[in-house]
Amino acid sequence: MIDTKFGRTLKKLRMKKGVSQEDFALSIGLHRTYISQLERGLKSPSLRTIEKICVELNISLVEFMQHLEHKKDP
Repeated sequence: MIDTKFGRTLKKLRMKKGVSQEDFALSIGLHRTYISQLERGLKSPSLRTIEKICVELNISLVEFMQHLEHKKDP
């Protein structure tokens, strides 16, 4: 369940930034298929990956978690 919420949140925030999966993946040193798997809830990210994602989205980990918990709309 958390993987699905994480994935939906990641996708919404990435799309809000106007970045493709390919460009987003390249900017954080990951493969596009891995980003796709994260967004579909098929993979669980490591803490290091979450950190990279937050840096690229220009938000703190706390802000990302607030989005994840629906305390903020992405």
